[in-house]
Amino acid sequence: MLAAASKVVNSRSEHASDSARSWKKIVEPAEPFLHAVTQQLIRQAHEFDPQIVPYAEHALNASGKNLRPTLVALAAGCFGKPDESHVKAAVIIEMVHLATLVHDDVLDEAAIRRSNPTVAAKWGNEIAVLFGDCLFAQALKLAASYPTTEVCRAVSLATNTVVSGEILQTQQRRNFTAARRDYFRVIGMKTGELFTLSCDLAAFLSGATEAQRSALREYGAAVGTAYQVYDDCVDLFGSEAEAGKSLGTDLAKGKLTWPVLLAWEKADAKDRAELEGLIQNWQPENFAGVNALLAKYGTFEPSVEVINRFLEQAQLALRALPESAGRSGLSELADFLAQQTGALAVQ
Repeated sequence: MLAAASKVVNSRSEHASDSARSWKKIVEPAEPFLHAVTQQLIRQAHEFDPQIVPYAEHALNASGKNLRPTLVALAAGCFGKPDESHVKAAVIIEMVHLATLVHDDVLDEAAIRRSNPTVAAKWGNEIAVLFGDCLFAQALKLAASYPTTEVCRAVSLATNTVVSGEILQTQQRRNFTAARRDYFRVIGMKTGELFTLSCDLAAFLSGATEAQRSALREYGAAVGTAYQVYDDCVDLFGSEAEAGKSLGTDLAKGKLTWPVLLAWEKADAKDRAELEGLIQNWQPENFAGVNALLAKYGTFEPSVEVINRFLEQAQLALRALPESAGRSGLSELADFLAQQTGALAVQ
């Protein structure tokens, strides 16, 4: 038994090392760009009123995955070398993303984000809500500094879409019928939209054709949707090290994700009622019962199939773009997400 446990631990450790190397290979060409984005975010923190700077420094200096800035860099790389206009676009998108996280942490009563106390945990919900609003406003102010209104318009529309998606998801907590009907629409709005914006703004600022912008929008939407389904699966089937948080946090807040909705759809009347009851009357010990139902109705493999279907759609969209280092990087990013998804089966 100890040998088996050791084997699992070693397997997870090896996967983590392989994952880190694979991701490093993808982002390595974009590292100067990502460094410039980080430096600009730090500078943006000091654009706020002096009494607000501590909140801004805390939120903007937190180290994340840099997924959206990486997408900007790679998408711009499809047409040449990214420049300062692309760096600014990445900063704007990351600020919008961070604003949504600040507000999410209030809604979810989260104490930790990226291994640090959340703004809400450190300064209270009122400060967090207002500071999230400040971040949105600062992002739009920066977007308005371009010589064209196109960037500000795109950022405003995307922000509206993201927040609308969050509202819809909040309305649908513990509502299985509504969540099943709108699941892909909601995650496309709240997660896919900023992936789409990252690719589209990079293409626009690079002077891409409308057909090329359309292809990159399709790629961003597909990868963003795949990423959210993957993240939902990690919360149920992954390890706490992979999730970076306790498992089952979505269930605790009544968020109905794809594997749970699949189990509910497949279940007989008795099991469906049990699943609904476990989530309606949530306690941490209910996680085992939910997982047993997910296993009974085999929801892991169909969830993986959905992720891979969106990733295939993303790869197909790239065919409309010229051969380039950026296109290769985008393809490798989709492959990386497919590998991460496959690795969930051995965790």
